[in-house]
Amino acid sequence: MDKASGIVALLTAIDKWLWGNFLVILLVGIGLFFTWRLRGMQFRYLAYSLKLAFTRQDEKAEGDISQFQALMTALAATIGIGSIAGVATAIVAGGFGAVFWMWVIALIGMVTKFAEAILAVKYRAVDEKGRMSGGPMHYIAKGLGWKWLGGLFAVFCTLSAFAGGNLIQSNSIAAAVQDLVHLPPIWTGIILASVTSIVLLGGIKSIGKISSYLVPVMALMYIVGGLVILVLHCDRIPESLMTIVKTAFTGQAAFGGFLGASVMAAIQLGVARGVSSNEAGLGSAPIAAAAAKTDVPGRQALISMSGVFLSSLVVCTITALVIAVTGVLGMTDSEGKALNGALLVMQAFRSVIPGGDIIVTVGLVLFGYTTIVGWAYYGEKSIEFLAGEKILAGFRTLFCLCVFLGAVMSFELVWPLADIMNGLMALPNLIGLAALSSVIIVESKDFFALLDREKGKVLNASGID
Repeated sequence: MDKASGIVALLTAIDKWLWGNFLVILLVGIGLFFTWRLRGMQFRYLAYSLKLAFTRQDEKAEGDISQFQALMTALAATIGIGSIAGVATAIVAGGFGAVFWMWVIALIGMVTKFAEAILAVKYRAVDEKGRMSGGPMHYIAKGLGWKWLGGLFAVFCTLSAFAGGNLIQSNSIAAAVQDLVHLPPIWTGIILASVTSIVLLGGIKSIGKISSYLVPVMALMYIVGGLVILVLHCDRIPESLMTIVKTAFTGQAAFGGFLGASVMAAIQLGVARGVSSNEAGLGSAPIAAAAAKTDVPGRQALISMSGVFLSSLVVCTITALVIAVTGVLGMTDSEGKALNGALLVMQAFRSVIPGGDIIVTVGLVLFGYTTIVGWAYYGEKSIEFLAGEKILAGFRTLFCLCVFLGAVMSFELVWPLADIMNGLMALPNLIGLAALSSVIIVESKDFFALLDREKGKVLNASGID
């Protein structure tokens, strides 16, 4: 075994251990606890959260960016490579059963995302330049007085920004571009690093503006393309759904270039990639939520919650079903290697829509790029919490360098590395959510009472008793 293979094997082993029973139980347990205490609010308020996400703008409220821009910044870092390449890698390693567990963690994660955002807005602070700063490092340090744990989160968030928010994105973009137009990864890396550095100079307002334009366009383009494929193969959808549910509890046998997967692999990969896609429980999205202009914490929390639905239950499901109905799982490339990640999704689109791989490639470039700049903001806020603004220039330089490195790195190396960093980042955040659960419950109940009063005013104004 050469040195590179040994590193991959070590990272994969750590990845499996971290995302084994402990972290899965913690994520699911906290999500179920808040689902119980808040009486299934993610189901009761889902429609209203989606309405808020696309209609409400509190421009006069305190904050740096609009609520829509905050959602788009968060979605820029979630609806991305994880919703396309991440789903494919989960299916290749865990079988179609992994998709079922992605759904489960998404339904539970919606309330977790709500809880994170409630705390992010409640405990956010204004820095020396009048900009908002918030997220787990702040609500852990302020709400609990555990600055050491907030600092630990900031460290892991910074590392995760370099791994999942950076290396994976540029790696997947470079692979897709090379497959489509044969551009060497080194040139993709140079271009990505250059345009990333330009946007980072503009800060959160620049990131929010870019995301508010690119995210809706790229999401619509990818979703429409996926739906066209599903309509053309609608007769295969029921069988595909049955396969997803059945193999979630039985595992999936090997066939073609697919090596098979156990139930535990389906659970582990489904949860890990699901969290990577929607970020519920990681603590990253609340950093963007804290910058939003909002009158009360609960309002932005509902908007943040809608992001889980859009990323996991819409985009990820479309990706999974497209792979299923086109029958591309197990196909190999010219070298006999099983297709995986972005290349598998490209093959699925290409097999049905002439030029479908172009849709995936353009989507990956836009998804991946907005994810990079979104995570750059998360990393900046984390490093600022640890060392102040004086280190930001160095962080941005190193971050752009890693954008280049990710484009030329091994595919097998970047994914387990990102999973590990995500897991380490989630631990202090989940501890903080559990310790601040009473604050979350009180804030939530007060907000729900406010919504009831607002609803009553609307009914009275309409002359309805």
